[in-house]
Amino acid sequence: MDKQPPLINREISWLYFNDRVLQEAADPTVPLIERVRFLAIFSSNLDEFYRVRVATMTRLAALNEKSKEILGYNPKKLLNQIKNIVVKQERKFNNLYENIIVKQLAEEKIFILNDKQLNVSRGAFVKNYFREKLLATLVPIMLDDSLPLPELRDRAIYFFVKLTKNKKTRFALIEFPDTLSRFVVLPETNNLKFIILLDDIIRYSLEDIFFIFEHDSIEAFSLQLTRDAELDLDKEVSGKFIDALSKSLQKRKKGTPMRLLYDTEMPMDMLKYLVTKMGLHGESLIPGNRYHNFKNFISFPNVGSPDLEFVKYPALPVEDLSFGKSLLGLIAKKDYMVSTPYQSYDYIIHFLREAAIDPKVKEISIAVYRLAENSRIVHALVNAAKNGKKVNCLVELRARFDEQNNIFWSNRLEEEGVNVLYGIAGYKVHSKICLVSRLEKQKIVHYACLSTGNFNEKTARIYADHSLFTANKKITDDLDIVFKALKRNTLPKGLKTLIVSPIDSRPAIYKLIDNEIKNAKAGKKAYMILKMNSLADEGLIGKLYQASNAGVKIKMIIRGMCCLVPGVKGFSENIEVISIVDKYLEHARVHIYCNGGDELIYLTSADFMSRNIDTRVEVGFPILDERLKKEVKDIINIQLHDNTKAREINSANSNKYHKTNAAESHRAQIEIYNYLKTKNKQS
Repeated sequence: MDKQPPLINREISWLYFNDRVLQEAADPTVPLIERVRFLAIFSSNLDEFYRVRVATMTRLAALNEKSKEILGYNPKKLLNQIKNIVVKQERKFNNLYENIIVKQLAEEKIFILNDKQLNVSRGAFVKNYFREKLLATLVPIMLDDSLPLPELRDRAIYFFVKLTKNKKTRFALIEFPDTLSRFVVLPETNNLKFIILLDDIIRYSLEDIFFIFEHDSIEAFSLQLTRDAELDLDKEVSGKFIDALSKSLQKRKKGTPMRLLYDTEMPMDMLKYLVTKMGLHGESLIPGNRYHNFKNFISFPNVGSPDLEFVKYPALPVEDLSFGKSLLGLIAKKDYMVSTPYQSYDYIIHFLREAAIDPKVKEISIAVYRLAENSRIVHALVNAAKNGKKVNCLVELRARFDEQNNIFWSNRLEEEGVNVLYGIAGYKVHSKICLVSRLEKQKIVHYACLSTGNFNEKTARIYADHSLFTANKKITDDLDIVFKALKRNTLPKGLKTLIVSPIDSRPAIYKLIDNEIKNAKAGKKAYMILKMNSLADEGLIGKLYQASNAGVKIKMIIRGMCCLVPGVKGFSENIEVISIVDKYLEHARVHIYCNGGDELIYLTSADFMSRNIDTRVEVGFPILDERLKKEVKDIINIQLHDNTKAREINSANSNKYHKTNAAESHRAQIEIYNYLKTKNKQS
């Protein structure tokens, strides 16, 4: 351990995670429309990466030598490395879409047509659609060499147009409308389905836009600008905070350009014009294909067979938990766990609805991070306030890219009489916790819902998370302390059962790991199984290396970035890491510690990231019920045996599929559904 511990740079590790998403788009066993949607997820992920992470690296690069000393690496070199990886991934992406997926859609009698492939009748349909729906929304900006380029909106799609007359050129920009669907289904012919993108409808109709300008030729190429999206905010949490955040969101639209994605067919004179006018650097230029903002393809219409999409399994009931009975009454007797999306998220909604109308419930406290657009969680809280309950709702306004939505909901909640809290200065509240206080026999009894995922019924359909219902006083008494502290804008202290960042998490996790190290050195069985979204904190990585060297067997399931390098002699020979990317987003955080044979199992909202451990309010909670401990362990074991959608994390960043000794294939997400289904039948 005297040598420098091996670490993968977090940005590079994240790019290899996004490559796993691209692998799903390339996987022929994935239904075809879903492969298109994985392309959309890859594209959306990359947009956010440039808006946040590359933006940060660019700021650091401006510090030159100082940043090298602070970071221990050269951010300029890293930016070049990022660009090289991204360019390769974009090539893979373009080839996958243009040469494989489009052709396979054609085999299914679904044709994506461009502006050059329209016959007379379809051309007439497109012209008519353009005049009725599109023309009024398009206002070209004619560019003047003597004036600066207009500010381009972050992530909007533009056509950069060149009109040529007698070798003289005139340039213009057309901004895409964002109020219409990107896809238009054309009339069917002989059971053949046809789809055209708005991009190609505009290309087909350029003459109708620029008819007043004389020209010999007209060319149009798409581009998309990604800007720095980091908010520059005063960390003071006060009455002025919402106003400050609203202003910062306006500035976000005008952040520094980070990436110009452009059509590789664009002539060099047009590209040079843009680069000069926008003052861009070489590393900001990313060659792309004909279509940008591919995240819209998440809504690609399935006009073909249902087999082209994932099978939609009905959400399962939870064993012994009935909608026909009082949930609070059932939770008073024993703990329950809801594993979404396999099981119904309606239990969480029902829990809040019951609390809203139960005359004995006096107070509801909840912390929310990302809310659905038409949030049933909010509706239940509003109804509770109308029924005379005291309702405290902590809304984290700084939930990245959900700030505007959360401002809207916080205003709505305040208008309806809910006591809205805005967190603690300097700390994001990322925990997913709810506490219901009920008067029973002249005493207040607490009922809790603690989760690894957001109180968001929309994302609960695709995010794999665990939520615990409990009335166990060891947990609810601590949770009461947490909420009382949050109401005072302070950090909770003196907790006995919960592990709460930023006060307890680092020392508590170190202590749990140290216990495994001690047992390993004493010749006892020692292991850890850790599941999370991301692992980047160097202190925790160092501790895991120390445990590995002591003989602790460590298995990890990490969906996203992983800066730890498994299997390195002298550091991580006892560490195995897999990543599962499949139909659902693996979002649960689970810790299992051998603890000398008396296993400890925790669920948490925190990843092993410095921000989660040191600068956020996160809540980790133990599973105390033996039935639920077995259920969590069974689910984790199913995932560890996945040899279909699991990839190995290694020093080569090869993303090779994880192979087990099993003769048959195992796909964890299907097997977990069947496991929970069988379990419920048996009950």
